[in-house]
Amino acid sequence: MDIQYYGANCTVITTKKARVVIDDNLTDLGQKTVIKDGDIVLFTGVHGDVPKARLVIGQPGEYEVAGVSVYGYGVRAHMDEEKTKNATMYKLIVDDTRILVTGHVYPELSERQLEEIGTVDIMVVPVGGNGYTTDPIGALKLIKKIEPKTIIPTHYADGGLQYPVPQQDLVDALQGLSMEPSETLDKLKVKGSELGEGAMRLVVLNRA
Repeated sequence: MDIQYYGANCTVITTKKARVVIDDNLTDLGQKTVIKDGDIVLFTGVHGDVPKARLVIGQPGEYEVAGVSVYGYGVRAHMDEEKTKNATMYKLIVDDTRILVTGHVYPELSERQLEEIGTVDIMVVPVGGNGYTTDPIGALKLIKKIEPKTIIPTHYADGGLQYPVPQQDLVDALQGLSMEPSETLDKLKVKGSELGEGAMRLVVLNRA
């Protein structure tokens, strides 16, 4: 399994049987969509039409397709009022690897939500802040509560994307997380047996 980053919150998980595209709102930011025919497409928030996907998921529920298990949890978005749940957080299980995609989530998760999420191997979390998405302080709260083995930061300043609200630079965001990258990669190649029980690590993915 490979994980690639395409900017903003958009990540792509590729397995032998499926290609999962998460939060491809790139056309809203001045880039081309990366969605292809036959993709499984997930959105954590509001999205437009996706005409050529195999399956589009944009709400809570449990789904199983092409060897990928998807669990969607209704959560409070980072700008929602209390008790409002306009966002969806996803846990994917692929080849025994558990991946959590938080999206633009309010970082105060309940004990029940944490129990539902359970063990996480890889967490994909935005860090750009400025009222547009989760900021480093919120991301750090999520990291401490969920305790993933690997963290992939997303949604930070990028000269190739036209954000309506400026995002923090990655360097500044990582200072807010108080973490140093263990690796910077073009893609993360994942084998569940290699995740191990070692120290938590932060992996930066170059934009594809």
